[in-house]
Amino acid sequence: MDLLNTLVDKGLRRESPTREEALAVLATSDDEVLDVVAAAGKVRRAWFGRRVKLNYLVNLKSGLCPEDCSYCSQRLGSKSEILKYTWLKPEQAAAAAGAGVAGGAKRVCLVASGRGPTDRDVDRVSRTIAAIKEEHQDVEICACLGLLSDGQAERLKDAGANAYNHNLNTSEATYGDITTTHTYADRVSTVQQAQAAGMSACSGLIAGMGESDEDLVDVVFSLRDLDPDSVPVNFLIPIEGTPLAGDWNLTPQRCLRILAMVRFVCPDVEVRLAGGREIHLRTLQPLALNLANSIFLGDYLTTEGQAGEDDLAMIADAGFEVEGTDTTTLPKHRADALAAAGSGCGGHGGEGGGCGPCGDAAPADAVPAQAAAGATVSAPAATEGSHADLVSVRRRGAGTDLPPNA
Repeated sequence: MDLLNTLVDKGLRRESPTREEALAVLATSDDEVLDVVAAAGKVRRAWFGRRVKLNYLVNLKSGLCPEDCSYCSQRLGSKSEILKYTWLKPEQAAAAAGAGVAGGAKRVCLVASGRGPTDRDVDRVSRTIAAIKEEHQDVEICACLGLLSDGQAERLKDAGANAYNHNLNTSEATYGDITTTHTYADRVSTVQQAQAAGMSACSGLIAGMGESDEDLVDVVFSLRDLDPDSVPVNFLIPIEGTPLAGDWNLTPQRCLRILAMVRFVCPDVEVRLAGGREIHLRTLQPLALNLANSIFLGDYLTTEGQAGEDDLAMIADAGFEVEGTDTTTLPKHRADALAAAGSGCGGHGGEGGGCGPCGDAAPADAVPAQAAAGATVSAPAATEGSHADLVSVRRRGAGTDLPPNA
């Protein structure tokens, strides 16, 4: 297919495809999806070989967020029966992070629900970073605390945060359809603040929220312009109790086409296969490793993921290898540019995703972790075309007394 040959050539040169070419990837048929994966896989292997970087999420504070993001189980007014707890103590967070590191994670992502951190919250997270680095000095730390205020990015970097995550999620044109309590411009500004402070920027998208092909291409081209070092690709997890609970708009083949389009537009960037891969890609997950060079290990913020040991087996069976701490994640030109900007983190040894706005101090009525740990939730009844039976609310790991999935 001439289109795919053209896109491979452009990807190897770090040249952007046209919008029309990106749309054409999304418009390919299911019969052509293996050809699309094979082509994008050439670009992925050229820049990242057969390495897979493992990342591990630690939810520092769960639930009761004042923002109204329609996709999020922690949103204002959410009826989702998720874990709700106030800030983990630094030693609790370090223990949770240690489980991920023991499972092979190279990066630990520290996330907290809320609009954005107070200065006191930044102090809390700084102490948590210190506790983790004391035990695992080589691990990368990515903070995801929501909208940043002046000076907070610099404080987080000084505390040892290597990266900051804040996803654009969807196109600017449709952003107001999913969130009204902050703007698309707010999100762009926060990513730019992180970059200005010398941190590695992490920003991605959520597919499956009813967006058009044009919306997907718009947000990915916006991400290319913003130039983050890592781009998490989330697939909507339709959690009961959220406005998008009934939105089952994705097939495994469409997910693969979306990932391929992202790889062609962002050829030399760490593309992370993030939330929702298990329920939407299902048995085709191994094929996605030919497109993404990074995944989350184990569970997500409020939902359970595939067993950590199954993640590792999948990587090995597909002919890939877990990236070690002695290997630089990013291609040399990106790692050098990041080091020159002051971060020093190309995702390599010795140096330090899908989450919404995060970080206010927890409301007084937050549910203690111990009270929530033993709760059970019945799986929602599956509707036609859905896989709601695959969505499990997280009841283990951070904020509970049960061992984590790592």
